[in-house]
Amino acid sequence: MTTTSVALLRGINVGGNRKLPMKDLSGWMERAGFEGVRTYIQSGNVVFSHGARPEEELRTELEALIASRAGFDVPVMVRPASELAAVVDANPFPGVEPTRLHVGFLTEPPDPAAVAAVDPATWAPEEFVVIGREIYLHLPDGMGRAQLPPRLKILAPATARNWRTVTALLELTGS
Repeated sequence: MTTTSVALLRGINVGGNRKLPMKDLSGWMERAGFEGVRTYIQSGNVVFSHGARPEEELRTELEALIASRAGFDVPVMVRPASELAAVVDANPFPGVEPTRLHVGFLTEPPDPAAVAAVDPATWAPEEFVVIGREIYLHLPDGMGRAQLPPRLKILAPATARNWRTVTALLELTGS
């Protein structure tokens, strides 16, 4: 049985640092046996197919593959296409401009006590909602001017994507 998943790489090709051409990554993944490898923009978004395997195994394999080929460590978040569809369906901020809505993807749900300790009023009009392993961020002034993300410790380690990217990746999965 073949499964389609999305790999989200953290902290590559940002500000000219930790360069990792998506063409190289695609080739490495294909040679490692992944199928239907497609990338989306240069910020580390990969849709791929594989035999049914646990998410943790895929994440570990991809991180090791990138470290061995690129020469630096890159945290990778993996989501099966069905989970990415659930992320889209659970959007707590419908109708928000797609460039003002971001999703932080984590490897596991944040500590509920840490989430409860954050006073949302401190960051208004910026706001966030945690659903499972995702943190939805509504940032009315955009990510570049946002005060909340760098101070939201429950986001670490995570990688964030804007809503346009999240929905484009879902479309690429065929779901």
